Amino acid sequence: MRVLLLSDIHSNLEALEACLAVAPPHDLVVNLGDIVGYGASPNEVIARARGLGKFFVRGNHDKASAGLMDLKDFNPIAGLAALWTREALTPENLEWLQALPQGPLVVEGLPNVQFVHGSPIDEDEYVVTLRDALEPLLSSTSAITFFGHSHLQGCFSGNDFGGDAYRPAYRTVGQNETSDLPLKEGQHYMINPGSVGQPRDGDWRAAFAVYDSDTRIVTFCRTPYNLKQAQERIMSANLPPRLATRLAAGR
Repeated sequence: MRVLLLSDIHSNLEALEACLAVAPPHDLVVNLGDIVGYGASPNEVIARARGLGKFFVRGNHDKASAGLMDLKDFNPIAGLAALWTREALTPENLEWLQALPQGPLVVEGLPNVQFVHGSPIDEDEYVVTLRDALEPLLSSTSAITFFGHSHLQGCFSGNDFGGDAYRPAYRTVGQNETSDLPLKEGQHYMINPGSVGQPRDGDWRAAFAVYDSDTRIVTFCRTPYNLKQAQERIMSANLPPRLATRLAAGR
């Protein structure tokens, strides 16, 4: 089974469409949360994402925009974006966001694999370093965990003898590129496909991944998108300008 992994779209319709345009053939799509927040196209992104399939876990921005969590843990810009999104959502899309399930999610036909937003231990936990990853890696009953939330494409692996971190290496910052990671037997993995709509690893291109359960290969992908149009949407919506300018830096 080939699984298209999308995460942290953050209402960036241009980035989502670019990813879908270059995504290789796949059997299903799993969305790892934060469909909305930050960007200016929440209703359009929800409509597009729902049309791709039924497998979703909720993210913290989904919860915030749906009125399901306090905004005290959000920085002021993120909080303003969540409030703007809540007002912009159609009643149907607001109800849909409110009903999104908490991870971990398991999918029939994918044994020993789970899908979360933050980590299997806490849906809002940031897994950024190998030290962050060790506890969920070693405590999880699933050998493979796909997660989002950090906006950092790559993976962590570990077993009883130690752990390792991996970031895909790319040659450019302006073209479509892929990087394959074969998964080894006897290892546990936490794998982040990267952020579709707001990467934070210094690469502005939209990020996603594909997992082939037969070959046990994860293909990390980056693709350029219409950055200017995404920025103009944000500015036209009177969202904080920082949300537009940061897209170009990939931060």
